[in-house]
Amino acid sequence: MSNSHSQAANRSSSGEPEMHQADLDSLIKKFDNESNFRDLKVPLKTLVTITCVVLSIFHIYTAGFGLLNEITHRSVHMAFIMGLLFLVFPRRPPKHFKTNMVLSLAYGAFYLLVAHQLVQALAGDIPAWWGWLIYGFAGLLALSALPVAALGGRNKPSWIDWPLMLAGAGFSAYLVIFFEDIFIINVGFPKAFDYLMGGIAVMLVVEGARRTMGESLSIIGVLALLYAMFGPYLPGVMAHRGYDIIRLVEHLYLGTEGIYGIAIGVVATYVYHFVLFGVLAQASGLGQLFIELATLVAGRYSGGPAKVSVVSSGFFGMISGSPVANTVTTGAFTIPMMKKYGFSGRFAAATEAASSCGGQVTPPIMGASAFVMAEMLGVPYNELILIAIIPAAFHYLATLCMVHFEARRLNLKGMPADQIPRFGAVLEKHWHQVIPLVVMVTLLLMQFTPFLAAFWGIILTIVCSYIPVVLRPLGFLKLDHESVLTPRRLVESLEEGAKQSIAITAACACVGFLLGVTTLTGLGFKFSGAIVGLAHEFGGTLAAFIPFDLVTENSLTLFIALLLVALACILMGAGIPTTPTYIILASIVAPALDEFGIALLASHFFIFYYGVLADVTPPVALAAYAGAGISGSDPMKTGVTAFRLSMGKALVPLMFIYAPSLLFLDFTWLEFSIAMVSGILCIVALSAAYIGFFSAPLSKVEKTLLSLAGLSLVAHNPWLLVISGALVLTILGRNYRVGNRQLTAQTG
Repeated sequence: MSNSHSQAANRSSSGEPEMHQADLDSLIKKFDNESNFRDLKVPLKTLVTITCVVLSIFHIYTAGFGLLNEITHRSVHMAFIMGLLFLVFPRRPPKHFKTNMVLSLAYGAFYLLVAHQLVQALAGDIPAWWGWLIYGFAGLLALSALPVAALGGRNKPSWIDWPLMLAGAGFSAYLVIFFEDIFIINVGFPKAFDYLMGGIAVMLVVEGARRTMGESLSIIGVLALLYAMFGPYLPGVMAHRGYDIIRLVEHLYLGTEGIYGIAIGVVATYVYHFVLFGVLAQASGLGQLFIELATLVAGRYSGGPAKVSVVSSGFFGMISGSPVANTVTTGAFTIPMMKKYGFSGRFAAATEAASSCGGQVTPPIMGASAFVMAEMLGVPYNELILIAIIPAAFHYLATLCMVHFEARRLNLKGMPADQIPRFGAVLEKHWHQVIPLVVMVTLLLMQFTPFLAAFWGIILTIVCSYIPVVLRPLGFLKLDHESVLTPRRLVESLEEGAKQSIAITAACACVGFLLGVTTLTGLGFKFSGAIVGLAHEFGGTLAAFIPFDLVTENSLTLFIALLLVALACILMGAGIPTTPTYIILASIVAPALDEFGIALLASHFFIFYYGVLADVTPPVALAAYAGAGISGSDPMKTGVTAFRLSMGKALVPLMFIYAPSLLFLDFTWLEFSIAMVSGILCIVALSAAYIGFFSAPLSKVEKTLLSLAGLSLVAHNPWLLVISGALVLTILGRNYRVGNRQLTAQTG
């Protein structure tokens, strides 16, 4: 874990029982599949460390001095990652034995099906022993999938993991070694052994996704492959011509439409570099700077610790790609402090979770999904940074409003002056740590490639960490000397960066199955057609019950389509990380919104936001559950509270669909100004209604009216804006006067 993580964990000024680093690491492993690494022992740990460092150096070098050709670069990345995966990640633990056994047997049957179809299709072209070899490998994978503890320990690879590791590295290394033969000399005419390697790749990608991400994503990958194989036997519009295993392997393995498609391409360039930058930045003390800056900015106000949580988590989100890790990192410091100053454990944990999840939508570094979006849409990343500013601001405004109203309701004060650092002291201690981030953001805004910007961010992070050492003889004793990236800490950070990239790489490789099958079968158009059909059916039915044509059928149809897409995002995101969720739904659902005239960029942002929201949406709200582990609150209740605190993130996508000027699309100053005012009124009204307090307690009638008026402001209908805005201002104005009278009576 990073240095800033340790520093946050060791702060005990809150008076709460201190959580040790081991406890925090345990929480991350429990709730974040992507960080569930084995605790390896020497000499295997040394082997993994060397491999991770070599991979990180490879990516740093290519970011600064030029990428390899598309297939080779992605294949080198995959060879390292898939080899590491089976050593670093343990087999899935045998929980719910009966359920897992059924699933495991299903996986085993799928592996044997792939092997059988491959051997049958290549009969006569391969020696018999090749066939038995592929059957044996499928059987080994089937055995590995079984939830039997005896087949492998938690922190020690079993005998099964070693051949899987070699095969995992081998199927990508094969493309690198024989690149000229496969892609130049015999292009379009693969050899039998190419197909065998492709079959192994398909099976290992499924098992790799299952091991790193759990069952949800790997099941989707398997279903996509089965859908492609058995299309002729499916009913209705889902039927298609069907594709044999040979055609599937060629499409998914020997090209850039499947495993080595756009998703892996983004991970192997942009994502890896920014993950590595984030790890190095935290290790160099940038995280502690964020906490001190947040305390300085927000600590003095009512409910200060909670506002510090919101601001610091927003800062952390810029360099952290994991909401769970972000929650635990900053929450180790902020959650106990919030409890000390009067917030309930549930509200404290929910505030931290909601704020941490906002980091993925916060410029200038918005997580892997934003890089994938830039690549899929062909939009420069520096433009996405600007487009995302207003939606991200609305999210944090909503969280801050609810934190503020809750603090006022409980009559909580800010932090004492002696606990708030001075800006001059913070700057004097940490100024050198800001240089890499400033340079990187400047390069992004100047339209340099993201990986080149990350390259200079990484190099400057390492170099600038030594500024205190260089300047110490000159009398600069107040600089942070504890965060120097010594050779040992640099190696640890390079290793951590590689490990943090394993799960997202495995997930994106598996998502490649769905993308490849979609291009083969037209699956996306069928899903989109189903959504459009349902929306029109429900829209027409509901329009018949609305008098005076207050709402048109087209408006209702669009609203229902948006709800269906949002529901799909939340359900998909409940079991799958944000990036795979975004890629899947952007491919098969986004075309539905295009039918309603929604701009492509707006529809992709809509899906992106609702995919992120899944991290705080019960029943699978992993960030909220991690926060509950720190605060000792009920996980499910914490998840519900975190979802409510994330109201801004839930409403903002609807706002920019109805008012695209918020994304600077079809921009006019008049529409933008109206959208900003109505958006702020909406957030304030709903925040006050949820907390039940503005300047004084709100009655049930007032809360109901504020909720209805606030939701109406989202629609951007002129009459609704006027009526709802007037109602909100009237209720809040009256409540403000009541609050002033109560305050006067108390002080008088």
